[in-house]
Amino acid sequence: MQLGFIGCGNMATAMMKGIISNNIVEAKSVFGYDVLDVCRDKAKNELGINVAFGNKEVVEKADIIVLAVKPQYYEEVIKEIKDSVSDDKIIVTIAPGKTLAWLEETFGKNIKIVRTMPNTPALVGEGITAACYNEKVTEEDLNTVVDVLKGFGKCEVISESLMDVVVSVASSSPAYVFMFIEAMADAAVADGMPRAQAYEFAAQAVLGSAKMVLETGKHPGELKDMVCSPAGTTIEAVRVLEDKGMRSAVIEAMKACTRKARGM
Repeated sequence: MQLGFIGCGNMATAMMKGIISNNIVEAKSVFGYDVLDVCRDKAKNELGINVAFGNKEVVEKADIIVLAVKPQYYEEVIKEIKDSVSDDKIIVTIAPGKTLAWLEETFGKNIKIVRTMPNTPALVGEGITAACYNEKVTEEDLNTVVDVLKGFGKCEVISESLMDVVVSVASSSPAYVFMFIEAMADAAVADGMPRAQAYEFAAQAVLGSAKMVLETGKHPGELKDMVCSPAGTTIEAVRVLEDKGMRSAVIEAMKACTRKARGM
């Protein structure tokens, strides 16, 4: 299998790194192109991939082509490559707002398309990617793409109607978590803890808590109750968070994110 990336930015690099390091696809079978020299050179030097001379060459060389450019450039890139995309190739997209119907119309022909939405924890092999697909994609095609996507984390096949929700709950949510970690660290620093140590304690607490949710199968509320002793320190902190509207703020932020994604 030959894998191609049009765009070699941070997300594409994270995807390629995971795919190659987990032996999903060998570096010699990955082709990439980016309009920026620095991105092409970084991908070649750090990952050992083949750098193509242009977008069309990536399409010609690869069986699966990932469009890893920003959404505003999709129409321009598709116009350039559409005549080079044959029926046997699979196009994988990672852009919010670009629906399967829009992609099919823009390509102007019936081709295999898998629409995905990864997130930045792919950089450390802990991403989660949502995927949906059009009618041309066979079960074998889908399984192949999912295996590739699992190279940098987990992958879930979902209905396209949920893709904009994935943007808010997974793709954008690392930013909310980073803000939470930063706020916890700031509070620890205010109470005397060194900054580097505060980040380590806060980040590890979030990592461990997330792992408990995934591995115990318990409801997050039940896990919260396990920490909240009667008249203790934790329930006092929880009381303040509820008073300040933490849950409502998170919900409203995510709903705003979803609305933005639907409008792109």
